[in-house]
Amino acid sequence: MPDYLPRLILFSRLPLAGRAKTRLAPALGAGGAAQLQDRVARRLAGRMEGLAERLPLELELCYTGGKREQAQAWLGAGFACREQGGGHLGARMARALERALKQGAPKAVLVGSDLPGLDQAILEQALAALERSPLALGPSLDGGYYLVGQSRPAPGLLEAPHWQSLAALSARAKALGLEPALLPPLRDLDTPGDLAYWRENDPQVRSWTDPAS
Repeated sequence: MPDYLPRLILFSRLPLAGRAKTRLAPALGAGGAAQLQDRVARRLAGRMEGLAERLPLELELCYTGGKREQAQAWLGAGFACREQGGGHLGARMARALERALKQGAPKAVLVGSDLPGLDQAILEQALAALERSPLALGPSLDGGYYLVGQSRPAPGLLEAPHWQSLAALSARAKALGLEPALLPPLRDLDTPGDLAYWRENDPQVRSWTDPAS
């Protein structure tokens, strides 16, 4: 796929038991926590693929926590696979976004994989926001962020400690002369409290985590 297409980046740990969603392991077991991550991420990947059927997009899985062969087998041929590499989370995200822009993508949108509420409409909003702003951010209800989108490089944006919260990242952006476009806030799926919320509000998450299923 040509490199000049906008790039959607799914930024994820591979769903391996004992490595994925460890904060949910007390409730679901190590295998159950990894399986839930797998299902939520696959559903999001499907939404991304559906959007790519309507819009000219390139899809990338930027992974950690496993081998390249495992990453390639996980989501299939629709996603180019690239390893996150070393460094703190902000450095790894910055590297993925910078690579996309350097390779010619006019826009790069990076999202986490633990987002039951992230749909095609919000992804489209992010792409549209990058027409009028060089930076798009998706706020998480826990004070973090679930999406970072860029239409031009922003060196230093995701340096430590600025990447660690939405407030710190927004302040850093403004210090760099960037006014971020904000997307609708979402709740991720990371803690037992998140699990309880999504079991109540998402029938698929409820069925995936039902002990009887």
